[in-house]
Amino acid sequence: MLNKIWFSFFAVALLAIVLQLLTGQTQVLSQSVDGIFSSAKLAAEIALGLVGVLSLWMGLMRVGEKAGVVAMFSKLFEPLLSKLMPEVPRGHAAYGSVTMNLTANMLGLDNAATPLGLKAMQDLQTLNPNKQVATNAQILFLVLNTSSITLVPVTVFLYRAQQGAAAPADIFLPILLATTASTLAGLTMVALVQRLSLFNTVVLAYAGVILSSIIGLVFYLSTLTVTAIGEVSTVLGNGILLLLIFSFVLVAGIRKVAVYDEFIEGAKEGFSQSIKLIPYLLAMLLAIALLRASGALDYLLQLIAGMVAFAGGDVRFVDAMPTAIMKPFSGSGARAMMLETMQHYGVDSFAGRLAAILQGSTETTFYVLAVYFGAVGIRNGRHALACGLFADLAGIIAAILVCYQFYG
Repeated sequence: MLNKIWFSFFAVALLAIVLQLLTGQTQVLSQSVDGIFSSAKLAAEIALGLVGVLSLWMGLMRVGEKAGVVAMFSKLFEPLLSKLMPEVPRGHAAYGSVTMNLTANMLGLDNAATPLGLKAMQDLQTLNPNKQVATNAQILFLVLNTSSITLVPVTVFLYRAQQGAAAPADIFLPILLATTASTLAGLTMVALVQRLSLFNTVVLAYAGVILSSIIGLVFYLSTLTVTAIGEVSTVLGNGILLLLIFSFVLVAGIRKVAVYDEFIEGAKEGFSQSIKLIPYLLAMLLAIALLRASGALDYLLQLIAGMVAFAGGDVRFVDAMPTAIMKPFSGSGARAMMLETMQHYGVDSFAGRLAAILQGSTETTFYVLAVYFGAVGIRNGRHALACGLFADLAGIIAAILVCYQFYG
């Protein structure tokens, strides 16, 4: 699967380069070459940036596992996850790391989410009979990771505030609705492919509790200013991180675990893991850089605009589509597109708001797939990419519909 995807990226980029040359746009050659070498530098920078944080969390997770804290934490969602991942035996370490990763994603704790996600993928890999082919549990986890509900997208609020938005947090509910639609779509698609039953007492009970909690949070946050929302998010996120770290170390010490030695052993695993990621990161970033530099994504945008205009539809949403198109490939690229849209059309314009909603409700699916599967040496992701992109598409469509509903 990844071989075909990578080849198709190059083929599309080459076609776009030829089309650019035929129209006299010779600068595409230098842009493409620059993209190739900058992707190599970026891959190394990302991997090296992960060295410290991955070593930190791999070390702490090892201490937490030895202390039994991770096992206690996993019991919160193990009944639900065991229904969604039936091949993972009850009591397995994967439940703890998966639960912690999804929680970090929901709270927007990016500095903890990626290391915890890589740890979860490693734990699931221990149950994989064919180490180069993704299991059903790994695919479900990856799709949930890429479409995870974002409760408080503070970063997007801050960008809107910097651009002079009258009410930077007024897109909170649209983002929550769009990302919820993305998560439900991804989960439903995986369930259909893997023939999982979502209509059982356990799943429905957890769904009811989670949705009730989200509704309660919406009502609470709707009473706060953007500054207050940022403060609540910061306090909550930092408080949870510190609680985890201290509970790991202190409980381990009380239980006579060699906390220093265990941390060092876990950190060594994190260090080696971050270095192993470089080839996988480079491969995906190289292909994405060529797509962007060749103008292929611009041609796709023009095609969408032409089709909508031909059908007589409202084309206002097309102005924000560069963010949507870029997001599955590059988080930084999508952020640049969002800011460009805000500056060009106005931060409180329809396009400006929609770009922000798209930024907050979709994920860098290709990047996550390359990093997470690359970390454990998986080469065949089976239906992971299709389900992940389906979730992205559902999030994009939901964002557009919600934006028309709120601001149309």
